[in-house]
Amino acid sequence: MASLTSSTSCHSLTMPKVAQFKIGLCQLSVTPDKTTNLSRARNSIEIAAKQGASLVVLPEMWNCPYSEDYFAKLAEDFNDEDGSPSYFMLSEVASCLGITIVGGSMPELKDGRLYNTCCVFGPDGKLKAKHRKLHMFDANIPGDILYKESDTFTAGDNPTIVETDMGRIGIGICHDIRFPELAMLYRTRGANLICYPGAFNMSTGKMLWELEQRARQLYVASCSPSRDSVGSYTIWGHSTLVGPFGEVIATSGHEETIVIAEIDYSALQCRREGLPLENQRRGDIYQFVDIEEQRP
Repeated sequence: MASLTSSTSCHSLTMPKVAQFKIGLCQLSVTPDKTTNLSRARNSIEIAAKQGASLVVLPEMWNCPYSEDYFAKLAEDFNDEDGSPSYFMLSEVASCLGITIVGGSMPELKDGRLYNTCCVFGPDGKLKAKHRKLHMFDANIPGDILYKESDTFTAGDNPTIVETDMGRIGIGICHDIRFPELAMLYRTRGANLICYPGAFNMSTGKMLWELEQRARQLYVASCSPSRDSVGSYTIWGHSTLVGPFGEVIATSGHEETIVIAEIDYSALQCRREGLPLENQRRGDIYQFVDIEEQRP
């Protein structure tokens, strides 16, 4: 497992073994039946691999409806092989197909606590990283949504960068995308790509889902459940790959589908050479201070 714990910064792009490859985003329809969800996910991963994807991303809560009625009921302890069919299916299929899988997110039960967790498996089927959602979606927007994710889940403590043949990949889950500090941290420490499994709702999806991806100055891959999924609210969908210039390379509608797109890191190299933001950043003035303290 590889998590981001070092404070060492990386200001230049380290080119990975594979600088050009296909990514598959599996936008899945999620049901209350876990067996059905596992079958759909496996089938979609296999189709994506047949179409040339060496990196496959699944949605947030792909094995469980996004609803408080199901989280605890369908949660898995990833250390229990018999009680964690989703975890071990991802490991097996990654190994069988020889691909890297960013396994969306699943409800994880650990020491009596629930986490919203993304597991990343390498082409050997071994766990490479485990990212627990850092920012809880607690929202109270009158006339739109009242939801408090922190009533159900415990927040993770560590940002995560995964070392893969396709470069360094930063991991975030849904609400994590709203925090540019996390993306800046990943960028500074050499990430080539950030993957965000997510399940934005209809209003926040329309307003912010694509916009926040396009502002990250990296390759960004997002993967959502399809809109007809069962859950506590209607999901926006629109799984997307964005390039380092903020361009939308590929995207979907809201239906169950697989997005296959190509990533070419030479574009990322060009972006960083043309706009060397790391060299221009003014760390000496970016301090969160109380304005009242600065008044004469």
